[in-house]
Amino acid sequence: MRIVIAEDAAVIRAGLTEVLADRGHEIAAAVGDAEALKAAVAEHQPDVAIVDVRMPPDHTDEGLRAAIAIRRDHPGTGILVFSQYVETRYAADLLATRSGGVGYLLKDRVANVGEFVDAIARVAAGGTAFDPEVVSGMLNASRHAGTLAVLTARERDVLALMAEGRSNSAIADRLVVSERAVEKHISNIFSKLGLPPSDSDHRRVLAVLAYLGS
Repeated sequence: MRIVIAEDAAVIRAGLTEVLADRGHEIAAAVGDAEALKAAVAEHQPDVAIVDVRMPPDHTDEGLRAAIAIRRDHPGTGILVFSQYVETRYAADLLATRSGGVGYLLKDRVANVGEFVDAIARVAAGGTAFDPEVVSGMLNASRHAGTLAVLTARERDVLALMAEGRSNSAIADRLVVSERAVEKHISNIFSKLGLPPSDSDHRRVLAVLAYLGS
């Protein structure tokens, strides 16, 4: 993968660069502010950009706003927000631009480098990768929670784990049910959310976006 990293903390930026380069990925650029991020993405057209939320000059939400602009202007680039903060104000906008190719992980909750790299690959391939705390924060900030009222409690559990990017087998392990039961729940979710089979739309991603944007 070709990757652009945007992180204002020099030590973290260097660490991410080393970890990903050691695993054979190309680091096209590693920058420290939002404007440099947008310029690097425009120049290198990476598969994915890893973006911190709070960056210079104001250290508020510059990174997240830049990520939204990149989603709009460079649809071929996946966005993985990697921060210590859950910022729900613009998170819905990040999801609304297009389906898939987006994730939001929290720095202090990533304990396994392999899982982190897998999450980057999922986002680059058009999937999703969300930390459970981010999912919870987005739902708590939701103004239209009734959208998912048609789902049972177990179906919402399954959908929450789908938002984290977990496979059917991983969901089955977490909920201590059979994989066949998970498949049935997912089929019910698609049906209740009005997501019929389609050659052009990824129903799993669309269901997750309905969940996070509800």
